[in-house]
Amino acid sequence: MQHRIQTALTQLEDTHNIRILYACESGSRAWGFPSTDSDYDVRFIYSHSADWYLTLEDGPDTLSFPVDDELDLGGWELRKALKLLRGANAALFEWLQSPVVYREAAGFRAALGPLLPACWNPRAGLHHYLGQLRRGVEEDLTSEQVRLKRLFYALRSALAASWIQQRPTEVPPMEFARLRELLPAALNSTVDELLAQKATANEKTTVPRPAALVAYLQQEYEAGPAARATLPVPHQPNPTPALDDAFRAWLAGDKRL
Repeated sequence: MQHRIQTALTQLEDTHNIRILYACESGSRAWGFPSTDSDYDVRFIYSHSADWYLTLEDGPDTLSFPVDDELDLGGWELRKALKLLRGANAALFEWLQSPVVYREAAGFRAALGPLLPACWNPRAGLHHYLGQLRRGVEEDLTSEQVRLKRLFYALRSALAASWIQQRPTEVPPMEFARLRELLPAALNSTVDELLAQKATANEKTTVPRPAALVAYLQQEYEAGPAARATLPVPHQPNPTPALDDAFRAWLAGDKRL
């Protein structure tokens, strides 16, 4: 798969005349709880040549492709990505933390790292994770048998939401092992058992709905909206000038930023 991913990224650069600045794993393989048949969720940030930006009309800013059994590829153009970063897009904050990096232009993450605190907005982050948790609570986890995959998606979202409420100035970590620090101790043995099952399960494996764990998820979901209103409003310096500088530098090919 490593070879296939690298080949796919190179083909994208050649076919679309782009430069891939950063590519990483964004799904369960990066979160730390893949199933035996989990696909590879590869997300990337790319730029065009400077001429592409010097037109009156904006061009497409997203590349996405049909998902097959193994590989899910999708990417955002650099200007779009930086705008989303400025808007505290939680998915992008996760990408930039990924422990699995497939390709990176020299210094890309190091250059953006100092800008992340000024872009982070705990209210926007909490809204994102509560939205993900909503599907689990209202749709995926209502039957007597639930998909193990969906259970962990909901749990990870609940823990990220809890992280933001308890540590609003800190971006939630991407990896489940760190988020688990906030899991109530009484649920640890249940989660350990479910993790062991997931390591040998497939994407469609179901388990009996763990009542105590689902009750915790429901509780976190119901408490979230009120907590969101009490989170501090960010008063960071405007990150736009620094993001503009980063944008221009990458287009100019200055990898030192």
